[in-house]
Amino acid sequence: MPPKTPPKKVVLAYSGGLDTSVIVRWLQDEYHAEVITFTADIGQGEEVEPARTKAAALGVTQIHIEDLREEFAAHYVFPMLRANALYEGEYLLGTAIARPLIARRLVEIAAKTGAQAIAHGATGKGNDQIRFELGAYALHPGIQVIAPWREWDLDSRDKLMQYCAKHQIPVDFAKKQKSPYSMDANLLHISYEGGQLEDPWQEPDEQMWRWTTAPEAAPDQPTYIEIDFTAGDPTHLDGTPLSPATLIERLNQLGGDNGIGRLDMVENRYIGMKSRGCYETPGGTILLRARRAMESLTLDAQAAHLKDSLMPRYAELIYNGYWHTPERKMLQAAIDAPQRHVNGRVRLKLYKGNATPVGRTSDDSLFDPRLATFESDQGAYDQADAAGFIKLNALRLRLAAAKGRRP
Repeated sequence: MPPKTPPKKVVLAYSGGLDTSVIVRWLQDEYHAEVITFTADIGQGEEVEPARTKAAALGVTQIHIEDLREEFAAHYVFPMLRANALYEGEYLLGTAIARPLIARRLVEIAAKTGAQAIAHGATGKGNDQIRFELGAYALHPGIQVIAPWREWDLDSRDKLMQYCAKHQIPVDFAKKQKSPYSMDANLLHISYEGGQLEDPWQEPDEQMWRWTTAPEAAPDQPTYIEIDFTAGDPTHLDGTPLSPATLIERLNQLGGDNGIGRLDMVENRYIGMKSRGCYETPGGTILLRARRAMESLTLDAQAAHLKDSLMPRYAELIYNGYWHTPERKMLQAAIDAPQRHVNGRVRLKLYKGNATPVGRTSDDSLFDPRLATFESDQGAYDQADAAGFIKLNALRLRLAAAKGRRP
């Protein structure tokens, strides 16, 4: 394949931090391209508007800053939660689910501004480079992607700072004490990697955690909350209707206060290596518990079990960056089909790191107390029917045993 023509315009996913500030100047110098910046507010908890001033100081004239919190919650987080998705049985996919939205906006801005390329600050060791680029190519097959970390030799913070000094890049964070961790935050979670976490035997320092109280230091009295669901999505908290982003923000606060949502795991990156990461996902953890409680009451048994069997594959698709793919959309359709019955209210007890469902009610409930009771069911169920059911299910086992094929 012949080399691509160097782009005249590049849209950069820009945070305003050290790495992406260096990338702005590097793209200007190495590619002689006009750099257009895109900064997304997806609930990372930091002011994004200063990115405008920093980009302007680097000579950027087209600066895009967007509040995507509600779109992120409603069209990415909630569909993923409808699958009760957990990667490798534990990770609630907070970082992974944000990347397809950012990738989509990057290529949309590129199309709008006539840019031929997009760029990102993900390293060549991680998952995010894959997520950004698979998403971009799925939506814009002809787009060029520039990943400076795979091209340059600025492989340390010291080299980045030297580059800033040489090229007169203003970095107001130069004098600040840098966190020993690589962190990523959005509306759903905050993640930590690197530093002492690179030793899987080393317990994380308590000072690392930013969103959650230590469970042992959480209040001695439980907090009770109620969450209403409509077609599988949470809509009300304690009877008050809330937008998707506001609801997650409120649950993050309640969960964090009660020590809920911490995770320490060694995961398998798609790139092929194992990585130890720690996560705080208080609101997402509460919603997972509440959703499963609501589905236990309203979903048909076999539909629920089939849905659970699809979940690991669905979670892996998101983790590996395949959100914008036919297979993810097919799975989403299967997952969403029975959600029209997932309506009702769940009551939860938040206490010292646990979110425990303690009540659930729904007009679509399949729970019949006449059938479930240990008392007289007044003829609702004929217990003698169980004998034929057992014999039919035992038929193949009896045939095998008769031939000496005992387990």
